[in-house]
This record gives sequence, C-alpha cells and structure tokens, in this order.
Amino acid sequence: MVLFSKSVSALSSLSSRAQVKSRTQTFVYGTCKAQGLLDSQDEPVMNMFSTCATLSEKPTKESPLSDMLIDSFGRFHSYLRISLTERCNLRCQYCMPAEGVELTPKPQLLSSNEIIRLADLFVAAGVEKIRLTGGEPTIRKDIEDICLQLSNLKGLKTLAMTTNGITLARKLPKLKECGLTSINISLDTLIPAKFEFMTRRKGHEKVMEAINAAIDLGYDPVKVNCVVMRGFNDDEIVDFVELTRDKPVNVRFIEFMPFDGNVWNVKKLVSYYEMRDKVVAQYAGLIRLQDHPTDTAKNYGIDGHRGTVSFITSMTEHFCAGCNRLRLLADGNFKVCLFGPSEVSLRDPLRSGANDDALREIIGAAVKRKKAAHAGMFDIAKTANRPMIHIGG
Repeated sequence: MVLFSKSVSALSSLSSRAQVKSRTQTFVYGTCKAQGLLDSQDEPVMNMFSTCATLSEKPTKESPLSDMLIDSFGRFHSYLRISLTERCNLRCQYCMPAEGVELTPKPQLLSSNEIIRLADLFVAAGVEKIRLTGGEPTIRKDIEDICLQLSNLKGLKTLAMTTNGITLARKLPKLKECGLTSINISLDTLIPAKFEFMTRRKGHEKVMEAINAAIDLGYDPVKVNCVVMRGFNDDEIVDFVELTRDKPVNVRFIEFMPFDGNVWNVKKLVSYYEMRDKVVAQYAGLIRLQDHPTDTAKNYGIDGHRGTVSFITSMTEHFCAGCNRLRLLADGNFKVCLFGPSEVSLRDPLRSGANDDALREIIGAAVKRKKAAHAGMFDIAKTANRPMIHIGG
C-alpha cells in the first residue's frame, strides 16, 4: 500500500501522529468516494491508507493531489469559483443594498491574463471545476475569450457559469463553442411584476428566454437558482417545481442567506424542511436522490417529471464538512469560505512579480487557515462581510 505522503505533510501541524492518521484517512476516503472509486469491499482497504490509484484499474500520475489545496481538516478543494466582475445589470435585493455598492476601480480588477494565470495554478494543483460568477459575468466583454482559455486548461473537467440570464440567450451559443459545459440561471419569481420589484429592473421574459435557449442547446440539466424568501416567493414553490415536469430543469431552492446590505432577517428565512413539505404536499412521488459527497444540494426526483428539484440548506443544515470550494474575487482577493470575512490578495503579489511557487505558498497558507464550519446563521448575520455582488454568486 502507498501512503498519501502529501496529505500527511499537509497535516503535519497537528499535535499528534494519531490525529494525522485519522485526518489523513478521512481525506483519502472522502477523495476516493467523491471520485466513485469505492464500493463496500473497498472499506477495509481505505482503513489501510491506500491511494485512489490503488483502487483504480489503471493507476496514473497525471493528476496528483496538491498539498496546496488540502486544509487542516483533510478537505481537498477541487472547485474554484471565479468572480469576473462586480458590475451587474440587475439590482437584486438580496445581493446588494438599494443605494448600490461602491465598485472597485477597473485597474484594480484582475485582467483576463491574470485570471488565466491564477486559474492555471489551481487546475495544475487539482481543481477540476471552475464556475464563473459576478456581478453578472456575461457583461464582461472578454467573457468568450476567458471561457475559451479556461476550457483549454489541462485537467479542467467542468467549466460552469452562474448568470441572471438577461443577455444569455444571444451569447450562449458562442459560449458553448468556447467550452462552457454547465449553466445556472438565477430566477426568483415566475411573475414579471415581482421580478421587477425584486431586481429593481425589467427583464423577466429575457430570463425565461435564456432558460429555453439553454435547453435547446442541449444543456442538461439547466439549473435554475431560486432564493426563497417568506412573504415574497414562498407561494411559488410548486409553480417552480412545474418547470421540471417536461423539461431537463433542475430547480434549486436556496435558503435566504445574510450578506452585507441585504437586510437579512430570520423571519424571511424559509427552511429546507418547510420548502420540502410544500413540495411533498403537492407531489406524492418525491424521491430522494443520491448526492455527490461534495454536493451543496439535497437532490430529489419526482415521478413523471423529466427534471429534478434540489434544496440548498446553507443556514439550517450546513454542508461544511464536505466543502471543496474556494473563491477568487474580481479584485483578486482569495476567499476560502463564502461566509468568512477572511481574504488574502493574490493580485498584489502577482503584480509585484511573485513567481508561481510564491503564489502557491500564499494560496496554501490561506487554505490551511480555513475553519471547520461557518459560524451559524445568527453569528454570520452579525459578522462583517462583503455584499454578495462583491463576493460573487
């Protein structure tokens, strides 16, 4: 059997050999399970610290797991979210305050070349999925070139985007040609008047057009993100589920989360259990699906429906133990937790001439400082953090 020497190294700061062994085992097991390399007969093997390669039919050294992406709890981070811009063509109430936000001056934002260089470091270290966010990523003029360059990074398996859909229908064919493999479209109401109230802009029909365009282009599933807020759209949950009846749509109901300026209140929060109960009351054939170990969603199918529904339970049932996500913000700051205020600049050392090894050291140190879990919704609500428009959706 081959030991995971890199994961042991990553955990060398722990106080005892027993802790190192336990956390290394957790990391190895979680990574192999995430890659679909385990069945019931493999459990004893994992207890002996075998590598994923040992369980594979054809061991390979093409994608070594990097210590840079392993935190002090053994979590390997294979998913990077990159915010391309702080600008947006909507003004969603849960994303920014009514008066707007102060935007970072353009010279202080990452250029496309800087984005690609940093992304290349992460992919070379083991990141397999990149999601482009904003602001609204499609308003960036070089979005197609960025997608093309990212999709050509060796080792990247998924290039996804989260968008409000306003300009997506006309841009998506070219984006797909440039390597965009997955799409999430944000839509919080099916009623045009409510849409205008929530986003402070018109455009509901353009979002619906974008959803249909994505389906026509063969995206399967087309993920629709819906932030559920009491007194606003909690009465539309069943209507959203109906989108999944005949179309390859995955509706993702998201618990309302606190960020600076969005006037979060626990009374507005509709919990996973309450949302699910509304669906169960209408659809007897709700079937729990198998989730990926690093999924943020609890996934369900419905008898007779082509699509699926999911629930993002960040507030009532956090998924921090399986978190594999990191964030690169538009201004070049690196953030290891959505709800944590801690950030470190990668832009400044990059522009000061730091080489790749120096950047890896900065990234690795930040990842090692990642906490086991977020502070909980009430403490998060009191913690200074950036508006969602700055962090990236």
